[in-house]
Amino acid sequence: MAGWISMVAGATSGATIGLFFHKEQWMGGYASLRRRMIRLGHIAFFGLGIINVLFALSLAAIPIPARFAGFASAGFVVSLVTMPVSCFMTAWRTGFRYLFPIPVAAVLVGLGGLIGGWLVA
Repeated sequence: MAGWISMVAGATSGATIGLFFHKEQWMGGYASLRRRMIRLGHIAFFGLGIINVLFALSLAAIPIPARFAGFASAGFVVSLVTMPVSCFMTAWRTGFRYLFPIPVAAVLVGLGGLIGGWLVA
């Protein structure tokens, strides 16, 4: 469910920022940090949404112990929320770039839970 909700957020954020892309100097121009971070946040919704959907499909194909599945699920959902937020906050104030280790660590927790569950299953 989280993955599919993220896809809706990706489409909605893309439609919203797409309203302004025709303005060449919007957010400082195409190559500006602000505009790149907004684009990255939009794409993060889709990319991490796909990861969450693939995680759910992986559990259906190769079940793992519940404690590993819960641990991995929490990591993937935290990354799904914190990566776009980190991107959008960094676009607003560059000091927020220090938040990026949070979603990266959360993805690693998700992957660790999934792979660890496969190893003990």
